[in-house]
Amino acid sequence: MRLQRLTGLEQDKIIAEYREVMTQIADLLDILARPERVTAIIAAELTALRQEFGQTTVGARRSVIERNVQELGTEDLITPADMVVTLSHTGYIKSQPLGEYRAQRRGGRGKQATQTKEDDWIDQLFIANTHDWILCFSDRGRVYWLKVWEVPQGGRASRGKPIVNMFPLQPGEKVTVVLPLTGEFRSFPADHYVFMTTAQGIVKKTPLDDFSNPRKAGIIAVTLDEGDVLIGAALTDGKHDVMLFSDGGKAVRFDEDEVTPHGRQSRGVKGMALDEGQSVIAMLVAEQDETQGVGQDNPPVSVLCATENGYGKRTSIVEYTRHGRGTKGMIAIQQTERNGKVVAATLVRPSDEIMLITDRGVLVRTRVSEIRELGRATQGVTLIALDDGTKLSGLQRIVENDAQTDMATDPSTDDNNAGDAGSENP
Repeated sequence: MRLQRLTGLEQDKIIAEYREVMTQIADLLDILARPERVTAIIAAELTALRQEFGQTTVGARRSVIERNVQELGTEDLITPADMVVTLSHTGYIKSQPLGEYRAQRRGGRGKQATQTKEDDWIDQLFIANTHDWILCFSDRGRVYWLKVWEVPQGGRASRGKPIVNMFPLQPGEKVTVVLPLTGEFRSFPADHYVFMTTAQGIVKKTPLDDFSNPRKAGIIAVTLDEGDVLIGAALTDGKHDVMLFSDGGKAVRFDEDEVTPHGRQSRGVKGMALDEGQSVIAMLVAEQDETQGVGQDNPPVSVLCATENGYGKRTSIVEYTRHGRGTKGMIAIQQTERNGKVVAATLVRPSDEIMLITDRGVLVRTRVSEIRELGRATQGVTLIALDDGTKLSGLQRIVENDAQTDMATDPSTDDNNAGDAGSENP
């Protein structure tokens, strides 16, 4: 095409566009000058909208118009997700996404779920949804509420946040029991209970739905006598056996049906008769499948007792027969001048590990399988060798998780689990 002809075509295009714009301007001016045209155009547009978006049913709407709009809270913006919540012995709590936690466990290097100091370890680990509740009981008999999404998230290297800083605790008050309400418990069912025990042997069973009205300042869970403290709390369904242990070496086991439900403000009833100067140091709730094993691969759980002079033993739970509530019970371990007072009791399996704690801050970690299983009326064996003037102050079961399984199979992992208890055992 010749350049002259191409230039002529461009001129014709520009002239046509000019004429089109002028026609549109004239039409718009005519609309502005004639109100009847404005009305006709609006009517036509509304008719088109009705035909495109209208409903065949008279009065039906695609959107709902409400006069009052509900305010959205922070929880409404939290996506439901499963979290791994860990609580350390010294009271540091944190959460971790379940997928991330499992991905770390498959690394094959046996990394710990939480980076803790040498004098700390994971005391409790559970999986809960971000919208689940956590009930936190203090030694003053009060209960505080916490949502899982409120627990600070952290990676493997973080310790978390001190749980005492998350509640308006009174001076000297400390959280002693943490109960997650997952699954069916999230709705606080009335057919489940919170079973509580104090140091003076008072027990109480309160329906779970009595705790269904959360308050930031906490509420009274049990009314305590002067000088008494709450030492234990557990979720039950009314079909468990409860075991109480005193520092005098006695234990009582009874059906929880012997304790009638009471309200939050009540004091409770006597669960164990104590001699003067003695106190309850542990409450254990026996599951139905824990009282009997299934062959050698799944033996019954044992009760592990420890005394202040470093002695202890584990005894099959089947040797603890039922006694009436409010009695002194039976001998759990012979209390002698050699043994001293009983300081701890817990349910364990041979595959578990425990941590022994002295009043001078010395920690010894050992396997339960290295502790001899003996009868109730024996004195036990040496768990830890103590220096003069040193006492064993506590014993706690270390939560078993898949991180420990990885560590057991990883030859490069430095296994410093203290075998002292095994070498001390005769």
